[in-house]
Amino acid sequence: MPLLWLVLILLALSVAGFFLGRQRALASAGGNSKDLHSLPSYYGHNVALTGLVPALGVLAIWLLAQPLFIESRVSSLIPEEAIPESSTLGLVMSDVRRVAEGLDLAVSEGVMTPEQARNMRSEFSDVRGRLGEIGVALGSDVRPEVLNAAQSYRNLSNTGTTAMIFVVALIAAVGFAYSYSKTHKDFRARNVVEQGIMALLILAASLAILTTIGIVLSMFFETINFFSLHSWTDFFFGGTWAPNFRGDSELSILPLLWGTLYISVIALLVAVPIGLFAAIYLSEYANNAVRSFAKPLLEILAGIPTIVYGLFALLTVGPALVRFFGQGENGILGVEWMSGATSVLTAGVVMGIMLIPFVSSLSDDIINAVPQAMRDGSLGLGATKSETIRQVVMPAALPGIVGAVLLAASRAIGETMIVVMGAGAIAKFSANPLESMTTITTRIVSQLTGDTDFASPETLVAFALGLTLFVLTLGLNVLALAIVRKYREQYD
Repeated sequence: MPLLWLVLILLALSVAGFFLGRQRALASAGGNSKDLHSLPSYYGHNVALTGLVPALGVLAIWLLAQPLFIESRVSSLIPEEAIPESSTLGLVMSDVRRVAEGLDLAVSEGVMTPEQARNMRSEFSDVRGRLGEIGVALGSDVRPEVLNAAQSYRNLSNTGTTAMIFVVALIAAVGFAYSYSKTHKDFRARNVVEQGIMALLILAASLAILTTIGIVLSMFFETINFFSLHSWTDFFFGGTWAPNFRGDSELSILPLLWGTLYISVIALLVAVPIGLFAAIYLSEYANNAVRSFAKPLLEILAGIPTIVYGLFALLTVGPALVRFFGQGENGILGVEWMSGATSVLTAGVVMGIMLIPFVSSLSDDIINAVPQAMRDGSLGLGATKSETIRQVVMPAALPGIVGAVLLAASRAIGETMIVVMGAGAIAKFSANPLESMTTITTRIVSQLTGDTDFASPETLVAFALGLTLFVLTLGLNVLALAIVRKYREQYD
């Protein structure tokens, strides 16, 4: 049974439970709703939620746990001598999953029967051809141990799915029957439903915290594994980034951190003045008609996907900078300082454009929060409007503006796509903004792209980079929020 059908059946059972529970409650009161402890809808909601929520919770946990369990069981079936020297267990497991999916597809398409898929033992060389009939491409003939593992993987998946359907359906039925049997005119349905809703709200509020803790712990333990394979002194104090999957890698974060901070500083140099001046104009000079038109138009920039900004950097800004700085005698300046379209300046300028609405929107709200009485007092003492903005409004709004800038900085540090397409992929120390560099986020993507072996330092270094970036951005966010909170407390 497809997962969608299972969910639809649970929803249908929940809807039926609502009407049946409501009807049973009214029947127990002789049709007079005034004799009920709670409103009739509460009895229906009690039956509906009791039959739906526990079943959906078990379904979600099962879907998360089953792949991990199957991977662990199947990987233990592959002997070490069956793993080629040029491969890893992770790559072999990728072949296993691909063959298992191919067997499932072959059975569903009628290319082979379930018995053939389950009992194929000697036709290893024929597996590739039979799966090729339905468009499943394999890089080489399927080895016996891969086919055996794929068959075990498929059998465990099918068994687990069948057990999941049975358990989820049983829980839904038991919850439905129990809550329906408890439905009576004296049953405190409202109290039970409100307590259940409160529990769901607490769970929803806890998800963000639990997710953050899970992310940090996953990166932390993988970082420990990395430092068990690679020197932490080279990571934090080395000067070269040169991953080599054959060994002898130099994996220092410092060149990546330099590129990250360099590009972020250029982005802030572009975004902060423009965004701040735009906020001053919108809050202090623009009339309501202009403000209602200009502010939404400016904030459209915040909704543009970062990949579009990356294309803008690669196809427009980069070539324009090359034309200005890098065409030699044919260029505008007659020099050749820039050899390609990818550079720190390219990524920094485009990232700064992306951050303009971020800075302007936050700064506009902060400037508008300054009490009007302060402006009136300054104007009443004879100051001009510009003097009032410069000497009264801006000093009062400065803590909040600093917080907005720090939040923008944390956003710039974590950007990926613009840097990938606009800055290049060279990790080095250089003060020249016209040269290509790279950042922490781009290296994380690079190290985890493709079939990777999570037992090598060249792959595990991505988690160390991610944890370092998390600590850096978390520190900026905490500092920014502390400044903004102090500012808001001052003027609330």
